[in-house]
Amino acid sequence: MTPIRHWLPAVALLLTAALAHAAPDRQLAYGPDPAQRLDVYLPAQPHGAPILVMVHGGAWMFGRPDAPNVVDAKVAHWVRERGFVFVSVGYRLVPQVDVRAQAHDVAHALAEVQRLAPGWHADADRLVLMGHSAGAHLVALLSADPSLATAQRARRWRGTVVLDSAALDTEGLMQRRHLRFYDRAFGADPALWRAVSPTARLAPGSLPMLLVCASERRDDSCGQSARFASLVRTGGGQATVLPQPLSHGEINAQLGTPGDYTQAVDRFIEGLAAPVR
Repeated sequence: MTPIRHWLPAVALLLTAALAHAAPDRQLAYGPDPAQRLDVYLPAQPHGAPILVMVHGGAWMFGRPDAPNVVDAKVAHWVRERGFVFVSVGYRLVPQVDVRAQAHDVAHALAEVQRLAPGWHADADRLVLMGHSAGAHLVALLSADPSLATAQRARRWRGTVVLDSAALDTEGLMQRRHLRFYDRAFGADPALWRAVSPTARLAPGSLPMLLVCASERRDDSCGQSARFASLVRTGGGQATVLPQPLSHGEINAQLGTPGDYTQAVDRFIEGLAAPVR
């Protein structure tokens, strides 16, 4: 039998991680389905605070708004250090709904955050949207064509941080060799591919975007981000690509930890969320 002293450090590490996990100050429903929820994290002094809204990933088929890699480092940095209100959005998943309905969920959640912000003493006019992986695709879609969000009664927001999506050109992705999980997410209908493609839906009036991409990925995330950003700029919009020497998961989990990566995202967010003078 292994002596107890050998496994006590591992137990202590697990307990420390559990205690460090960020717990929301409020959990609120924005729709009738249990998945349609907002996890709200409030700073100590929220008066006039900007808002960061996060949409989790999970291949459109799984994932949770309270996952440690979704919230912990981001809450520690933006809420505890920077005084933001941070809202992590849950949404319905494939196959219960299709990706188009997921985008509607995120838009509906955004509208609800804007409606509730005064009650949190937060500034709904200083809101930045962020998403990772599948969530990055959804926030890019709404930012490329903001009418999808305004149709759900959301108001325009300041801009969006897109954390490592390889589905920005959804039509092109589905027409070439791709991983099989994309078939489960997007199905076989080209009309749906086009309807949920940020590239195909890109419209005049798109919102400013920072496109973070993992250079360690093999599926051309950075190339696709660069091509999409070029289209945004050609149409008169604002888009910047931020490649990082990280894996797809690290792009999410490490954001908020000290370093150049977080500082670069900070500069983008602070430029967007600065008070209007």
